[in-house]
Amino acid sequence: MAVLQRRLAEFAAARDWRPYHTPKNLAAALSVEAAELLEIFQWLTPEQAERVMDDPESGHRVADEVADVLAYLLQFCEVLGVDPLAALAAKIDRNELRFPARRRAGGGDDGAETGDRHSSE
Repeated sequence: MAVLQRRLAEFAAARDWRPYHTPKNLAAALSVEAAELLEIFQWLTPEQAERVMDDPESGHRVADEVADVLAYLLQFCEVLGVDPLAALAAKIDRNELRFPARRRAGGGDDGAETGDRHSSE
């Protein structure tokens, strides 16, 4: 991760882009790139979305947008001094406490009892 962050920083520095890499600008760019990723899936059915990587052109678009999102997220973290892996680990820890696993008789828990489907908040 650090190697990629360094490469991104060097790329921006070589083009004199550092003055534009403010937290606000990077957060906005991250949002735009995430929206471009969403756009690929906008009108797909759930079944089509699950198979999006089967088509080479669509798969390439998805991979490119994922790379753009990750690049801006890593640059954002670099500028603010956030360790993204530590932040994620801490968030998972908090969510494990906030949303304890519930076991039902007869198998796994799909969250149906409580309405808890995900914990990205």
